[in-house]
Amino acid sequence: MGWGTRLCLLGGLALWAQRRRAAAAAAPERRDRELELKLVQVVFRHGARTPLQPLPGASPVEWHPTLLHVPARTKFDYMVTDLRGGPQPPSPDEEHYRKITFKGGALAGQLTTVGMQQMFALGERLRRSYVEEARFLSPTFKPAEVFIRSTNIFRNLESTRCLLAGLYQQQKEGSVVIVTDEASSEILYPNYRNCQRLECLSRRKLKDALQQPGISDDLKTIKEKMGIDDDTDVDFFLLLDNMRAEQVHNLPSCPVLKDFQQTVERRSVDSLLFLLEDGSREVLQMSVGLLFYTLRKNITEAVDPSAPAEKARKLILYASHDSTLIPLMVALGTFDRKWPPYAADVTLELYQHQQSKEWFVRMSYHGEERVVKGCKAGLCPLQEFLQVLSQYSVSPEEYNSLCSQTEGNQQTDS
Repeated sequence: MGWGTRLCLLGGLALWAQRRRAAAAAAPERRDRELELKLVQVVFRHGARTPLQPLPGASPVEWHPTLLHVPARTKFDYMVTDLRGGPQPPSPDEEHYRKITFKGGALAGQLTTVGMQQMFALGERLRRSYVEEARFLSPTFKPAEVFIRSTNIFRNLESTRCLLAGLYQQQKEGSVVIVTDEASSEILYPNYRNCQRLECLSRRKLKDALQQPGISDDLKTIKEKMGIDDDTDVDFFLLLDNMRAEQVHNLPSCPVLKDFQQTVERRSVDSLLFLLEDGSREVLQMSVGLLFYTLRKNITEAVDPSAPAEKARKLILYASHDSTLIPLMVALGTFDRKWPPYAADVTLELYQHQQSKEWFVRMSYHGEERVVKGCKAGLCPLQEFLQVLSQYSVSPEEYNSLCSQTEGNQQTDS
C-alpha cells in the first residue's frame, strides 16, 4: 500500500473518529431535548439562623435582633395549616427556642437576614431553571401547580416564604398554603419523639462515637483550650452549629474554633456516619424511610395520575433540615462527607422521553447533577431509581413496626 493511500486511509479514519465523537457529544444534548419534564421535588435546608444553644465557657457572641430584619423583596404572604387543612399545630420546638435568649437579645434558632437572602437566591435559581429555561413552571404562583410542606418550625416556614418570593418574584394567583404536621408525627426529620428505638440507638451510637480514638481526643483537646470542663455536655454538633452560624454572619468567632475548624467539621461528619453507617439499613429506614415513601408515592402518582390534582401538580417543596439531608444522601449514595450548608437542596426531576415514553429521574445537589448508587449516569431509568428508594422506603405500618422493636429482636439485614 502506497504512502498516499495510507495517508488517505488515515485521514478518513480520523474524520470518521471526529464525527463519532461529535455525534457522541451531541447525543446527550439531543436526548435531553427529547425529554419532557413532568415533576420536580425539592428537599431543602432552611437558611442561615442564630445558633440552637450557646456554647458554655466561650466569650458569648452578641446576636442582635437587627440581624433578623426582613428584606422587602423576600416578603410573600402565606398561611399555615395542618395536613388536613385545619389550624396550624402547636410547635414544641419553637416553644423551646423561645426560652433561649442570646447576648444581644436574639432568640435561638431564628432565620436571619442572611438566611432570608440565601433562600431568596435559591428561589431565583429555581426560577432560572424551571420558569425561564425549561418553561415548566408558570412565572406566577398558582396553587394547583405547587404543593408545599414544611416542618412546623418558624425558620423553615420563613425560609419557604423567601424561596417562593425568589421563585415567583412576589407574583401569585390565589393563596399560598404551607402544610405542616404535629411534631409527634413529623416525617421531614429523623423523629425521636415517635420512634423510641431510633432515639435509643442514636443516643447509644453517638455516645460510642465520642469514645472512638481520635474523636474523643480531639474533643477533649478543643474543650480544654476553650476552658470547658471535661464533664460539661458539649459535642462536635454544638461546636459546629455555633461556628457555622458565627462565620456566615461575619461575627467574631471563638479563636479556638477558628483554629480547629476543619477538625470540628470532619468529626461532626464522622460522628453522624458512625450512627448511619452501622451495617444495618434500619437506622436509615427509621430516619428517612417515611420521606422516601412519600417521594416514591409522588413519583408514581405523576407517572400514572388518577386525579386531576395529581396531573396539575408540577412542583413539590419540602422544607427540612441538615439532619434530613445527610441520611437522605447517605441512602442515595451521594453524600460527599461535607456537612450541608444553609439553604442546601436536593432536587429530584422526573422526565418522560417523548418518543419511547420511558421515564427517568435526575438528582441534583446544589444545582449540580449527582449519580445515585445503582444508576449508571445522572439520568437514571425510573425503575432503577425506584429500586434504590425501595431499599429504604417504609410505609407507616412498617415504620411503626421498626420503631416498636426492642434491641433484642432487631434485624441485622444490611
